[in-house]
Amino acid sequence: MTSPSTTEAPARKPQSLRAAWPALLALCLTMLVEMVDNSILNIALPTIGRDLGASPTDLQWIVGAYSLTFGGLLMVGGTMGDKLGRRRTLLVGLALFGLAGLSVLLVTTPAQLIIVRALSGAFAAFIAPLTMSLIFRLFDLDELRTKAIGIIMVVSMIGFALGPTLAGIAIASWPWQALLVLNAPVAAIAWLGVRFGIGKDDPADRRTGGADVPGAVLSVASLGFLLYGFTAGVENGWTAPLTIAVFTAGVLSLFGFIWRERAATDPMLDLKLLALPTVSGSAILQTATMIAMVGVMFVSTQLYQFAWGWTALQAGLANLPFVIGMLAASPFVDRAVARFGHRAASVGGVGLVLISLVIWIFALSHGFIWCAVGMFVMTFGMRTVMTTGAVALIGALPESHTSIGSALNDTAQELGNAVGVAIVGTIMAGVIGGTLPQGMWNSDMVAGFIHSQQISFTVLAGIVLVLGFIGVRTLTNSKETEEH
Repeated sequence: MTSPSTTEAPARKPQSLRAAWPALLALCLTMLVEMVDNSILNIALPTIGRDLGASPTDLQWIVGAYSLTFGGLLMVGGTMGDKLGRRRTLLVGLALFGLAGLSVLLVTTPAQLIIVRALSGAFAAFIAPLTMSLIFRLFDLDELRTKAIGIIMVVSMIGFALGPTLAGIAIASWPWQALLVLNAPVAAIAWLGVRFGIGKDDPADRRTGGADVPGAVLSVASLGFLLYGFTAGVENGWTAPLTIAVFTAGVLSLFGFIWRERAATDPMLDLKLLALPTVSGSAILQTATMIAMVGVMFVSTQLYQFAWGWTALQAGLANLPFVIGMLAASPFVDRAVARFGHRAASVGGVGLVLISLVIWIFALSHGFIWCAVGMFVMTFGMRTVMTTGAVALIGALPESHTSIGSALNDTAQELGNAVGVAIVGTIMAGVIGGTLPQGMWNSDMVAGFIHSQQISFTVLAGIVLVLGFIGVRTLTNSKETEEH
């Protein structure tokens, strides 16, 4: 007897966050380890320099190698996920990221550590864009997608803020290598959660077409040169030959990338997607808020340790208001987005970021309690803008482009990271000079530093105001993720 032919019904997706906890935990761990790794070595640099005999230039590249390969390869990672399968690409990226962490045990020279950091950044670029895009595959209810992306963004920002804190605690008891070795077990747990918690890739969701190798090369070159250009400008001066050469190479590569994507039959990035107002506006909002946060964190570390004479551990713990604020903001932000929609919620978020910068201008000369208040207010604004921006950007794209959309989102944040440091570093150099003494500063140096950063935060507030106005105009008051 033959049974009647039937069409297999697709598996029902989770109808609550609790039902998807293994996969959601895995995606959170993926984002956490990638963001912590971005900043965890900063406090350990003196120990690393002593153990490996590293020069100041070596230390600069130990820090910069990760962000340079991470920022440069985000678009490539997103494209590979869309073409080869998001789950498959994420599993490979997690495995390689964990192995890169273990390889630090073989490091004996600064050059070897630079290579390890560059590889870690490259593999992180193959997991970061896919973390967000897989949320859209994990859930089919818009409300759950929004909540899940909110959780991912909270974990991301907590990871960024906790990096120095965890490093300060760990370096007091463990060898500095442990900071990177710990990536391996965390990546392994995340790998298991993705492997068994997320269904296999659906071929229908993949992008078709050939590989745009020239576009990928030009993308890496343009982003890499431009991101490094901001670092070169702060360290060597904006008119230095090296800075000019790096920016020139970046601009030429960018124009080459645009020309290639317009002419290619199967472009890596369809430039028509950037013409969607929600996509471009959301990216602008991400950049604006990241400029503010990174500027504040860059300044606060020096304020605590050099102007106020705190230890590295104390300075790391001082970032905890960021973490507390992120956790406290979650229920309020979710309700605001559900009630008022993306545009109105983002206007409120931008307003809170501006208020926080005003508080910081006052806090620089009035003690830590005001710094804590400024951080707390900023986290509410950032949580709102980054969640609504990410949801709107990815939701505005076709299902086959969610990974590249997430890569655009991450690239916008990485650009904000570079610009934020460049602004405060340039103003600091212009007011008090480019070389700052180590150890406790004298009263004149402290006064000059505070004045320079009051100027910096005023400039940051102006940038956030302008970019925020441009970005929020592109959003709708939709309370769902499907924005077009």
